[in-house]
Formats: sequence, structure tokens, C-alpha cells
Amino acid sequence: MAQGKLERVEKHPGVYRRHVKDCPRQGRCQCAYVLVYSGRAETFRTLAEADEGKRLAQRQARLAKAHASGHHRGVPEAECPECERERAARESAGGTFEAFAAAWYAEHEHEWEQRTRTDYSWRLNSHLLPWFGARRPSEIDVDFVDRYKAHKLAESARLQKEWDAWHASRGEKPKARPLGPRTINMTLILLSAILDAAEERKLIERNPAAGKRRRVKERKPKRTQLDTATAIEALLFAAGELDAEAQEHPQSKVRLLPRRAIVATLLLSGPRIGELVDDRWADVDLANDRIQYDSKTPAGCRWVRLLPALHDELATLKAQRDPSPDDYVFGTARGGKQSESNIRNRVLSKAVERANEQLARAREAPLPHLTPHGCRRTFASIRYALGASPAEVMAELGHTNPSLALAVYAQAMRMSEKEKARLRALVEGTLGSLGSRWDQDDGRESPQIATIESAEANGRKAAGSRRKVGQP
Repeated sequence: MAQGKLERVEKHPGVYRRHVKDCPRQGRCQCAYVLVYSGRAETFRTLAEADEGKRLAQRQARLAKAHASGHHRGVPEAECPECERERAARESAGGTFEAFAAAWYAEHEHEWEQRTRTDYSWRLNSHLLPWFGARRPSEIDVDFVDRYKAHKLAESARLQKEWDAWHASRGEKPKARPLGPRTINMTLILLSAILDAAEERKLIERNPAAGKRRRVKERKPKRTQLDTATAIEALLFAAGELDAEAQEHPQSKVRLLPRRAIVATLLLSGPRIGELVDDRWADVDLANDRIQYDSKTPAGCRWVRLLPALHDELATLKAQRDPSPDDYVFGTARGGKQSESNIRNRVLSKAVERANEQLARAREAPLPHLTPHGCRRTFASIRYALGASPAEVMAELGHTNPSLALAVYAQAMRMSEKEKARLRALVEGTLGSLGSRWDQDDGRESPQIATIESAEANGRKAAGSRRKVGQP
């Protein structure tokens, strides 16, 4: 059927009617409407569709103009055709989440410490990539992230049952350990950081891993510490006892791990476990009674005053080993850096276990579950017992946030003067004098503790006498 010329439609600029040649043009006909806009023509069946097409064309024109100038002026970028085309091109070039994550890691790895690189690599390769790696970033949605979270929680529950069964039967040891809520959340935080970069590059409209709803609910951990001289003395003596047993080993000169010196350093100078294994003998200034700890934050780089007991222990260790300044203070037998798991499992956990055996024989309360962070809290308690202010403790812990220092301060202020005196006597003495209390099987107190209590009693009696003399 032959078509005629375009005829303008009144009150609808840019919209025309194209009648066929034999159209009577009386009443309503079935001829098409044509929209002419920006040099392009598009055909519609009804006038309403032509008007809607015109509004859409005008909107796309405004978006294209804003896109060309770099400003969308409040218009959602997701509706911009140019943005959509660029996003599709970038996604096609970027490929899967695994490829994008590898590019993101390579772009930022030189900004991180080695410890951070190792941690991020473990989170990616062991957890995120097996689940998300084959998908494109645009294919990862909130539902898929929640399914990952549920999978990790179920996997952790299954592994925990395997470990409980192993502890009960001591059969075949499980190969993997269960992840706690905090560790699962750390993988989700890394996923969110990577998807943030994808959002900035317009690969996705929004980050599906962002927000608290995507996280596992964490229980507030129970903070433990040693706040009595009895507990600290027992732990130090237990570590020394383990050292003495290790000396009897045929390869003791090669394999000896100075447990007592490590425990003393954790308790009496308060380093983070990463700072402890990183410390070298050049950081130990015995002549000026101080030790240096280096951290990735400015506040973490600090000098800590050596308490007399710790000074004597480190001096003894240095005399035995005759190290060079570049040697690790607590290095491996081959001079490498000690692993943090060795400090936790072979040193601190074993010393706590042995100390609890001694405390049970002496009919004393057992030590709580103790971590390196609990040793930092113990150090803060000791410093308060020695009269330090919260500001001084914050500086020695390498903190800018006063929450930990003030929390321990509140507990330390409830400590009796008698207990404070015992702590002062303990750390201002030498570690070599420890152990007389635990060498006795009859539960009697050591001469050291008895002397402290006798001095306190005499001090109270003298103070009372002075008050009587001074009365009118």
C-alpha cells in the first residue's frame, strides 16, 4: 500500500501522521504516527505511544548531554544509555569476579604490609574465590552474598562437630578449622571492599555486600587478664619449668624456645603478638631500660620502659645467645621470624596449662583462657599498680583510643592495696627468684609473699602508732 506525505499533528510538536494514499481521512483511521527528533524518525501505532516515545527521546538526549559533560545533574546514571554501554564494555573486558579481584589486588598490594597481603590472599583464595570467582560482578546480588554467609556458618558448625569428636576420640585429626563469626565477617568486609571498587568503575549499580545486614552477628568476646601476683607468678614459673624440661632434650641447643622470656615480655611490656615476633635485638636498649615496638600506625611506634624483672630476663637471654643487632629476639632455630601460632600454641597455651596444674595442687583458682591480647591487658593492670596514669598506659600500649586503657583502669582501681603491693614486689624483683611458692606441695606460701605481707602489716602498725601520737 502506497504511503503519502507526513502531515503535522496539531498540538504535538515533532509528531506527524503518515496516511496511505487511499485513506479517506474521515474519523479514526489506522495510519501510523511518526516521531521526528534529533534527525531520526521512529514509527508508532498510536498518538499516545508517539508522545511517550518523544518524552523518552528527550530524556535520553538530556542524559547523553550530561554524560558528555561528566555531570548527570541528579539524573540516575543507571538510565543513561551511554553509561549502560560503557558498563557493558567494561564488564566484558573485566570478565569474572576472579579476574576483577586479581586486578584489584595487584593495584593495591604495594600499599599493604606483608602481613596484610598474606591475610587478604588467604581470604580470597580459600573462601571468596571458590564461591564468587566464576560469576561476573553484576551477577553477584544480595541473595547470593547471604547464601555465602549461610554456607560458611553451616560449614563452621560441621567442622566444629568434627573437632569435638576428635577431642573425644583422638582419631584422625580434621584438616580444616571452623571459622568464627569474626573471621567470616572479615571475608565479607574484603568482598565489600572489592565490590566498592567495582561500583566506582560502574560495573555494578550498588554494592550487594555493604551494610550490617550482610554480616554475621558477633558475640562480644569475654576479655580476660591476670590481675593477681599469684596468677602471674604461677604463669612465669610454669614457663620456666617448661624451659628446664626442654634443656634435657638432645637437641636443646637448636630447638630451645625461650618460653619464660616470651611470657615475661608479653606480660611486662604489652606488645601485640605481631610486634613481639618482629622485634630484633637492635630494638632492645638494655642500657637505658627500654624496648621499642614498631607498628603500622604512628601511635604504635613507641618505646616501652623495661620493668626490672623483664630487664633481667632479657639480659640473661642476650648473654646466653650473644646475638647480632639484626637477629630476632625470639627467632627460630635458623634465625627466621617466629610464627604467631607458635607463640600462641607452643608457648602461651602450654604455660597456662602447666600453671593450672600447679595451681590445682596448691588449691588455687585456675588461670582463665589467656590470649596475647589478654597479656596486654595484664600489662596495663601492672602499670596501674605501679602508679601510671591512663595517658601513660595508652602511650605504652600504642593506642589512640582510650577505651581499653580506661576499661582496665576501672578494674585496677578496684584492686586492693595489698594486691598492688604484691604486683609491685613481683615485677620490681627478678624472675629468677620466682617459683618457691610452687616448689612446695603442702600449699604453704613462699617466703617472698610472706615477707611482703609482713612488711604491709608492719607498715599499717607504724601508721596507726603515728596517728595515736599525733592525737591531741
